[in-house]
Amino acid sequence: MRSMDRAHLRIAVIDDDESVRKALQRLLRAEQMDARTFASGQEFLCSLGSVWPDCVILDVHMPGINGLDVQRRLAEDGLRLPVVIITGYDEPQTRARCMSTGAAAYLRKPLEAKGLLSAIDQAVGLQHRQGLPEGNAERP
Repeated sequence: MRSMDRAHLRIAVIDDDESVRKALQRLLRAEQMDARTFASGQEFLCSLGSVWPDCVILDVHMPGINGLDVQRRLAEDGLRLPVVIITGYDEPQTRARCMSTGAAAYLRKPLEAKGLLSAIDQAVGLQHRQGLPEGNAERP
């Protein structure tokens, strides 16, 4: 996916660290993406009635509903959103669990811009190949 194709993507960034949210939002907006941030898994899940992202960037370790719980709830509800997992702790069991539940990528912090953008491209590309709704789709 060329960067000009990213202009219409809605990206949800879920991380309890405000500095991470702001940095990712700046990066994604510089790439012409509509980046919306959420401080918790619960805040993101509650937004799904009004916001439907093309891709989710999801931190694993958060208080309350953690990233694994968010990913599990999305799957249980049949909401097949492309998910890019980010974490400061690369734990083999967590990585395996995230990938087995459908994460498109698993990236360790600190994130490299090129790697994150590539993971988003891949995640959205997977969405298109699997015949899922394209950008700005309505909730199923």
